[in-house]
Amino acid sequence: MSRRGGRVVHDFSAGGVVYRRRPDGIEIALVGQRSPERWQLPKGTPNHLESREQAATREAQEETGLFVRLVCPLDFIQYWFAINGQRHFKTVAFYLMEAIGGDTSLHDGEYDEAAWFPLSEALGRLAFANEVEIVLMAARQLNAALADSGLADSCS
Repeated sequence: MSRRGGRVVHDFSAGGVVYRRRPDGIEIALVGQRSPERWQLPKGTPNHLESREQAATREAQEETGLFVRLVCPLDFIQYWFAINGQRHFKTVAFYLMEAIGGDTSLHDGEYDEAAWFPLSEALGRLAFANEVEIVLMAARQLNAALADSGLADSCS
């Protein structure tokens, strides 16, 4: 129940920070709408009997058009919103994912665009501050991996 006494719907989604390494640095794949312009991380609701990890991978692949490899969990974000007067409390689990193929031109129709951005530009384009924090967390993991022997060790 909310403080106002009305019912609250609890929603869950899973998604990811999809990255690739380029000679000039790390790029992040974002999904966006043209009007109004709004960029965000790919995410969505699990299907029946689908794990969080499976949902995150599937949603990232569908929304970006990229084939991805789940590397490790990052963190959760939570937020409130309302639809038709109904209050929702949403939790989203995010994972670090490496792009291993595909093309952003093959994204599904949920968003107008999927595109690659250099890490610093992606941070400036993201519409939601909590997603910026998730990308910063991913960047720390990736930077630790570059200084270390491998990403798996830095994701614990």
